[in-house]
Amino acid sequence: MSEVEPLVLLFAGKFQFRGSCTYTLRLAELLPARGFQARVICPDASLIDKHRRDELNIEAYPYLQSTVWNRVVLRSLARELEKEPPDIIHVQSRHLLASGKWLARELDRPMVVTVHDHLFPAEVLQLDYDICQRIIAVSESVKKNLVDRAGIPPELITVIPSGVYCSLVTPETPCNEKRFASLPDAKQPVLSSGTVPVIGTAGPLETVKGFPFFFFFLAKDGAAGLCDVEFLVAGAGPEEGNLRRLARQLGINDHVTFAPNLVDFADAIAAIDVFCLPSLQQGIGTIMLEAMAMGRPVIATSVGGVNQVIRDKETGFLVPPSDSDALARQILWLLENPDEARRIAQAAREEVLAEFSAERMLNDTLTVYRELIASAVSAE
Repeated sequence: MSEVEPLVLLFAGKFQFRGSCTYTLRLAELLPARGFQARVICPDASLIDKHRRDELNIEAYPYLQSTVWNRVVLRSLARELEKEPPDIIHVQSRHLLASGKWLARELDRPMVVTVHDHLFPAEVLQLDYDICQRIIAVSESVKKNLVDRAGIPPELITVIPSGVYCSLVTPETPCNEKRFASLPDAKQPVLSSGTVPVIGTAGPLETVKGFPFFFFFLAKDGAAGLCDVEFLVAGAGPEEGNLRRLARQLGINDHVTFAPNLVDFADAIAAIDVFCLPSLQQGIGTIMLEAMAMGRPVIATSVGGVNQVIRDKETGFLVPPSDSDALARQILWLLENPDEARRIAQAAREEVLAEFSAERMLNDTLTVYRELIASAVSAE
C-alpha cells in the first residue's frame, strides 16, 4: 500500500450529459481536498475542457470499451499503472464491471462499483466478491433491485445518493450566453410575469427516460393553455432523431430548442422555469437534484429513486409514468400558480442541499474507501 496520500482510480465511461458523469467529476474535484489523490481513466473526455481535464487528472484511453481492442488497451493500462498502482479502483458504472474486475485482479487491488440505475430485464450482473468488495447504490430503490434481481447480499451494498454542491448556484444563476447562445434566456425569478415560460427536461435521450411523454401532452385538448410556452430538451442520445421528428409532427418544432452535446447541467437548467423528469425508470435523478438545488420547480414520474427525493406537493410534484394527461395538468397548474410553484421550489432547494449535498456524498464514499484500505492492509 502507498505510504503517501491514497490514490483512487476512478474508472469511468465516455463523458456525456448524464448524472453518472457528474458523479465522477464531483469525486475527482473533491477528493484531493480530503487527502486522497484521484485519477480518472475513461475512453473519451472530449466534451470536457482541456484545462479542466488536466486539472482533474482525467486521461482518455481510446478503444477502452471497444469489443475488439478492449483487452489490448487494458493490458497496456495495467502495465502503466504498475508504476504507481492505485489503492482503490472505483468503477463508476456497472457497464464497466468486467473491465474493472480484470484490472483490479491484475493489480491486486480492492474494487468498489457504483450502480446508478436498475438492471435491464434480462441483465445478469456477474460479481467476484473477492475483487468487488463493496457496491454503492445511489438509492434504496437501486439497492432493492440489486438484492432482488442479482441476489447480492444486502450487507455488501451501501446506499450513497448522488450529491450536488451546496454553493453550486442560486435560483438567479444566469445562463452563460456565450456558450449557450441558442438556449432560451434565463429568467429570475422563475415564472416571472411578462416573460414566456420555458418548460425543460434534460438527460441522455434514451427510451427509458420517457421523453416522448414530454411532448405527447401537447396533442391533448386540455393543454391548449401551453401555446405560449417554450420547451427545452438538453442532452443527446439515440432517441434525439425520433424526438425531433415528434416535435415536427406535433407542430411545435418552432417552440422546442434541442441542446445536445453538453456535459454541464447548470447553464441548461438556468434557462428553464419548470423542470420535468418523465422517466419510465430512474435510479435517483441527478439532473433533477441539480434543478431542485437551483430553485426550479420539478415535476417527475413516481418511479425508482425519485420517490426517495420528492414529497408530492411539498418539494415537487409526482405523476404516474407514461401519463401525458397528468403531466399536462401539473404543468398548467404551475403556470397558473407561480407563487405556489416558487414556494415549493424553495422548499425543494433547502431539502436537497441538506440531504443530497456533494459533501455528504463525499463523506459517505470516503468511509467506504477507508474501510477497504484498512481491510487490504490487514490482509497483507
